[in-house]
Amino acid sequence: MRLQEKGEINMHYDLTIIGSGPGGIFAAYEASRLNPNLKIAVFESGNELSKRTCPIDGLRIKSCINCKSCSIMNGFGGAGAFSDGKYNITNDFGGTLYEYIGRSKAIELMKYVDRINLEHGAQNVKLYSTSGSKFKKICLQNDLHLLDASVRHLGTDINYIVLNNIYNELKNKIDFYFNTTVEDVTFQNNTYTLKGNFDNTTSDKCIISVGRSGSSWMEKVCKNLNIQTKSNRVDLGVRVELPSEVFSHLTDDLYESKIVYRTKKYGDDVRTFCMNPKGSVVNENTNGIITVNGHSYEDPNLQTDNTNFALLVSKHFTSPFKDSNGYGESIAKLSNMLGGGVIVQRFGDLIRGQRSTYSRIENGFVSPTLSATPGDLSLVLPKRILDGIIEMIYALDKIAPGTANDDTLLYGIEVKFYNMEVELTENLETSLPGLFIIGDGSGVTHSLSHASASGVYVAKYLYERNA
Repeated sequence: MRLQEKGEINMHYDLTIIGSGPGGIFAAYEASRLNPNLKIAVFESGNELSKRTCPIDGLRIKSCINCKSCSIMNGFGGAGAFSDGKYNITNDFGGTLYEYIGRSKAIELMKYVDRINLEHGAQNVKLYSTSGSKFKKICLQNDLHLLDASVRHLGTDINYIVLNNIYNELKNKIDFYFNTTVEDVTFQNNTYTLKGNFDNTTSDKCIISVGRSGSSWMEKVCKNLNIQTKSNRVDLGVRVELPSEVFSHLTDDLYESKIVYRTKKYGDDVRTFCMNPKGSVVNENTNGIITVNGHSYEDPNLQTDNTNFALLVSKHFTSPFKDSNGYGESIAKLSNMLGGGVIVQRFGDLIRGQRSTYSRIENGFVSPTLSATPGDLSLVLPKRILDGIIEMIYALDKIAPGTANDDTLLYGIEVKFYNMEVELTENLETSLPGLFIIGDGSGVTHSLSHASASGVYVAKYLYERNA
């Protein structure tokens, strides 16, 4: 294992991997397993797992201070390292990997990733499934649609253990370069050169797995290498926090329910996302913009009295507008400008057209798990999106009474940025031979399980092609 500083890297590798999120980790894991003699290097702009520490402690530091490298978003494990560790085994959501490698292969690889997680510390974690659930009928009776999936929820704590065990297994087989930013990738004479805050490094093959936080960088690299891309979507919405009892009949049975509702007013789809029973709402820093997310834990000592989940609306854009991420960033920046970070509002205040205040939130029946600025989300979110979210809350109130209570908290905004969708072959290879783009950075995957499976797929493909 190497943890070198600028000027110390000047080597040639069989395979370089940019990014150590789930895609990069599982690509490295599988490539080294299939060929132990392969010379592999992983470049990561953030810290190794043990050094990823967010300074927000809720007491001395209550909000994001814009660290040089966000420990929540960057480092070994990627943004998923401190997520609630949900691995959904499904083709119904989480990305379009199946469009490239086929439905059965995608499920097969997601199950393989699940087995690796079990072998590295998740052996006691339950696998939930919506198959045959009574709630599917209840949802349909209320014009809601429960998507099919099997989900193994590791929790932020077990997810950390799994990642740490995988890292300890890999660190003596692979060269890891942390706090090492790759600024550009060039291709000449069938060789890839990585340039950045280190001496140039070359490789025969290169896998890029930079995740959503690397969206701007990925776009620049594709432009420089003449790799075609097309605009992807952006997801906008809020994170809902309410007493855990309101959704307990669903979370106890399914853990996470992916529910979709089509609004009556505009015909837009609004969906639940990343449900965290007895979890906490957290800040997230993407390219200096503060948004909101949620975590949850398997350890009862770390659990709260609240459940949180996102309500998101996907926006796709057509010509002449192509910058979907820029659109999302502009709305998030407006929230940051008005609230100094994340804004929180009581649902009752939103419906009455009034800004929430510290006193109304303190006197409410839901105690916020994130220190956020009371405000008015109607001044931030576009009317069409906000109307859809309000419709969805009333629809959910039919299957989970209490969702539309006055004291239900809405944090904003939550944004899911997606990379421009890169033009790839069925093997996730670009137009340049030996350059692969995987994970959420490709615009193809949008989840831990899909990103991890894409890494395994490319590693297997390279091994079989060179066999």
